Formats: sequence, C-alpha cells, structure tokens
Amino acid sequence: MHAEPPEPAELTFPRPAPPPTRGGDARTPESDPVPPPPGGMLWDLVGEVRTLLTLPAALLLQVAHPAVGAGVDEHSVFRTDPWGRAERSLHSLQLWVYGQDRAVEEGHRLRRLHRGIRGTDSRGRPYHALTPAYYAWVHATGFPVFQHTQRYLGKRPFTPAQERQLYAEWLRVGRVLGIADRDMPQNLEEFWPYYRRTLTEELEPNTVVRDLVSITEPLPPPDRGPRAARLLLRAGWPVLGPMLSRLRRFVTIGYLPPDARRALELPWSVAQERRLRRFSAVVRHILPRLPERLRYLPAARAARAAHRARARRGLAGSPAPAS
Repeated sequence: MHAEPPEPAELTFPRPAPPPTRGGDARTPESDPVPPPPGGMLWDLVGEVRTLLTLPAALLLQVAHPAVGAGVDEHSVFRTDPWGRAERSLHSLQLWVYGQDRAVEEGHRLRRLHRGIRGTDSRGRPYHALTPAYYAWVHATGFPVFQHTQRYLGKRPFTPAQERQLYAEWLRVGRVLGIADRDMPQNLEEFWPYYRRTLTEELEPNTVVRDLVSITEPLPPPDRGPRAARLLLRAGWPVLGPMLSRLRRFVTIGYLPPDARRALELPWSVAQERRLRRFSAVVRHILPRLPERLRYLPAARAARAAHRARARRGLAGSPAPAS
C-alpha cells in the first residue's frame, strides 16, 4: 500500500480571509459550507435535462488526469455497471445543488467513499483519491464545460459577470464537497492559468479516456426503469446500442473545450463541428419550450417547486404597503 503523497505545492492557492459572522466570530468558508443559492445560475443549469449531454465531457476531463484515471480504472464499476454508476453520480450531483442540508451530508459521504482509493498512476506516482490537488481537479472540470457548452446549448454565451457568478457558485459546491479554499482557484484570474497548466502538464489520453469514447466496447442495455421499457430496449438493443455509443462519443468529444480536445489528441473535424452546431440548435430551441416537469430532473423540479412555495408564503405574510 502506498502512502498518501504530499499536496503538490504548485496546485495550491492562497486562502482568502474568512468572512465575519453574527456575534463577531469568524469561520472559514469550508468549515461551514453553504450550497449554491436557490434561484442562482446552478439552479437553472444543473437540473435541466440538457445538462445530461454535457456531463460526459466533464467526466472525460476528470479521468484524463493520470491519478484520477488510475483510480477510476482500478476501483470504479463504470465498465460493469455503467447505468448504475451514471445514476448514482447524477443523484449525487443533484444533491450538491438542490439538497440543502443533505448537500453537506453527501459531501461527507463521498469523502468516506474515497478514503480507500489509492494506488499507482500511469506515471508510476502513488496517488490517493483524496489528495487535495486530485480531488479539486475532479470538481474543477465542471466549470469549463459549463462555460463552453453554453455557447452551443444556451440562448447566448455567458457574459463576464455571469461567468464570475457561476464560478462563485461552483466554489460553493467545492466547499460542500470538503475542498479547502487553499486548494481551489478563488477567481477566474487564478482558474484559467491553473486549468491550462493542468491541460499541458498533466492530462493524457489514457485507457479510461479511450474507453469512454470507444464505439467498439459493448454498452449493455439499461437495467433499471419500468420493466416494459427495459424489455423494449433490450429487444431493440442490437440497433440502439451502437447508435447510443456513437452519440455518446459525438457529444463527449464535441462538448469538450477545444484546448482539452487537443491535449487529449481527440479527432474533431469541420464536418463534425457543423453537425454538433445543428444538433445543439435543435436542443436549444426545443427544450426551453417544454413544461418544467419534462425539462427538469425530478430532484431539481421538487426543489424549485418548494422554493417557489416558500417565496409565495413569504409574500403572503408580508404586510400590505401603506396607501
């Protein structure tokens, strides 16, 4: 068993001064983490079904790090139970944003789950899943993918102010996951050099990366959901399975930021870019017109409805304005 490696000095960041709290005492943000605010940008993004198209790109960025890729290769069930793995990961992501008190509990659960994940990466370096630099990279990948895919799936790209707001909310998620501020870039001026340095110095097209974009590795039919749907899918899987594998590869590589695509040596043609833009335009025009019960995942839909109900009760209890 390998000892946990020391924190890489070049991937740490200065911790900001803790904000004052009531009563005059001070706490560091990570000691009392608060999930992203209801009604914020992540509340609109994370639970919407079009985000399902962007998650494979974020996952690919995560596992392209040698330590993360080795941990997933040796300890994950993504090959033997892909649907279960995806369902659990999506449920966890929803809790980070919409779970309120359960968000912090989920952060603790994930850290307990990763305590025993250790080994040696492809470069012969010992790794531990909770090494701050590695754990922070897994979290960090969400932001550049959100920022990049907005250009395809959103009505318009984020403004600079929106990017800053989104990053501030993503920092809150990091604290929920137990990542210290000193291990996360605290603003965009710190984030982009860190991101580009990781692309050029760390990422590699490893075995897990190749498996996640493979169209030859067999994908089993879904093993959950209504029985009738599972039976129907199983009957059509000889045709549907290869189609889904090709779609998965298309959106995974397509929604990667171009600099990440180049770092991982993943091919992407002008014709593929045109197809991605056409596909994204269809998604962008159809989904916003759907009712919320079809547009948002169940956890997000419930949290958003509860937030609106609380807001209505608060308005109902407000005194009437003076005439």
